[in-house]
Amino acid sequence: MFERVLSELKNAGLDVHAIEIMQGGEVMLHECPGGDVRYPVYSVTKSVTSAAFAMLCDDGILSADMPLSEFLENRYKAMFRGGFEALTFERFLTMTAGEFPFRPQGDNWLEHILSLDVDYTDRDFHYSNIPAYLVGAACENASGGDLMRYLGRRLFEPLGIENVPYQKSPEGHFYGATGMELTVSELARLGQLFLQKGRWQGDALISEGAVEKALVERSSNGKYGYGYFIRIEDGRFSFVGKWGQRCTVYPERDLVVAYMSHQPERKDELAQVVHDAVTGG
Repeated sequence: MFERVLSELKNAGLDVHAIEIMQGGEVMLHECPGGDVRYPVYSVTKSVTSAAFAMLCDDGILSADMPLSEFLENRYKAMFRGGFEALTFERFLTMTAGEFPFRPQGDNWLEHILSLDVDYTDRDFHYSNIPAYLVGAACENASGGDLMRYLGRRLFEPLGIENVPYQKSPEGHFYGATGMELTVSELARLGQLFLQKGRWQGDALISEGAVEKALVERSSNGKYGYGYFIRIEDGRFSFVGKWGQRCTVYPERDLVVAYMSHQPERKDELAQVVHDAVTGG
């Protein structure tokens, strides 16, 4: 059945590095012409940051209505202005904390971000790497140390994922927005975890309540909805990288579709071809 995906991709002239489809928790298609190796997943990293936030909520350390500023280092607090100190985690998780440049710059990203003239009363959706970086830095401080060590123990190791390459900021924080590398199988496992509402092999890695909160549409860019760093649209949700790295979950079909590609000009077409092929559209 799912072999149709490969033929539709070939007919469209769309190449993928790797693709994996799971249904009912079983691998139905696994195709890796270049080997099952890791590739950059870019903004899929944001969805991993969402998982870290969810687990810290489960630990009773964070909540969506807490001010994110409370979890930044004290040395930056003199730089807070314009109401930044009152912005909740939810505003950043939903890209509704104001209009930032696309990415942080300089030798100290937190200093750069806090020096920006941003209208924090703006609650429209503005996509940027900066909100995810701030959430990642705050989660790292809330976890009491290296966030990747926390994620390794609480998320990656139970999923059978080890030694994940990732990026830090110049001041040493987990980036949170991009910079991670995964195999297609590892990406599919993350999707399966969210499909199973945080449970994996009988254990609750993330509580069902925290997963459900992450998957509620809370903002929109007019084309798709957005939960907590997760794209929501038409009964499915996706972890999305910028050039065609994606894991889409179809809860009603008990289906996870993950693929790696490099399609800067045709990434949306790629997503549509895969979606139509797996759903019979």
